Amino acid sequence: MSTAPASAHAPRISRPPGALVIEIEGVTKLYHMGDETVHALCGVNLKVHRNEYLAIMGPSGSGKSTLMNMLGCLDTPTGGKYFFSGKNVSHMDDDELADIRNREIGFVFQTFNLLPRSTSLANVELPLVYAGISPGERREKAKQALHNVGLGERMSHKPNELSGGQRQRVAIARALVNNPSIILADEPTGNLDSRTGEEIMLLFEELYAQGNTIIVVTHEEDIARHARRIVRLRDGLIESDLQQA
Repeated sequence: MSTAPASAHAPRISRPPGALVIEIEGVTKLYHMGDETVHALCGVNLKVHRNEYLAIMGPSGSGKSTLMNMLGCLDTPTGGKYFFSGKNVSHMDDDELADIRNREIGFVFQTFNLLPRSTSLANVELPLVYAGISPGERREKAKQALHNVGLGERMSHKPNELSGGQRQRVAIARALVNNPSIILADEPTGNLDSRTGEEIMLLFEELYAQGNTIIVVTHEEDIARHARRIVRLRDGLIESDLQQA
């Protein structure tokens, strides 16, 4: 990866899609709340290929968060099938799902989810600890990941010593350190001011240009416009699925 910051004037590129990484077939999700049954997803079909940059949008109650949890292997469907890199994860147990999450998915959250008493380097190393990587190798990988997001000089800083944008860059470095199949970002600019949010979206643009597969879940139109494809949900169904120029 390039260590140079993304430019606000960089040309907007689109990469040809690669192999199928996500395939969802007729997925439903029901929640039981007392005597009431909530149909969060009502038969969703979705395919995502490598090298795609996808935004998922929808109003409150549309099923957006449920679909995100499904894509991130944080939840399993009530019905239908979910294939991740050719593996049927629909009925995996918790340990199998945890392994997929750690090895295949890089998460970026609105609230950063950094360990407050740990340095940037230690936060980025965390997925490699879970993966059983040796201390020396994980330190080098984490250093490189921080360099890649422009934080080579902030490795020893703790979260309270960083700006909001820098914290999110640490979170992105942590998401990238395992070379995951996809980066799944949930409202990644929600806690940032507009200028810093734009800087983070430009970083996503750079990561996409380098071949990463990115899925952003957002309710903000200006954030979604950075993606090359927008999927809109309503009432548990995909209302539209459109490529962007």
